[in-house]
Amino acid sequence: MKLVINTGRPIATVARELGITEQSLGRWVNAYRARQGDGDGALNETDRAELLRLRKENSELKMDRAFLKKASLFFAQEASDTNEKRSR
Repeated sequence: MKLVINTGRPIATVARELGITEQSLGRWVNAYRARQGDGDGALNETDRAELLRLRKENSELKMDRAFLKKASLFFAQEASDTNEKRSR
């Protein structure tokens, strides 16, 4: 299988050299490529679902962060106003 993938040699040629059927070697090569993603950047179904979940979580965390930033500015301003009133 790796002879086909690493060298780019035809499945038929490698299968003949190894004394196995082209169909068997072809299935093994296809299964390996499916597991590896074949380097083409394609995601399998599990990875795609995980990516969507992580993107949603990232979006929620960004909204939480923005809210907390605004809240901290509000409370900092409140504390500053309270300190100014006390010092008068």
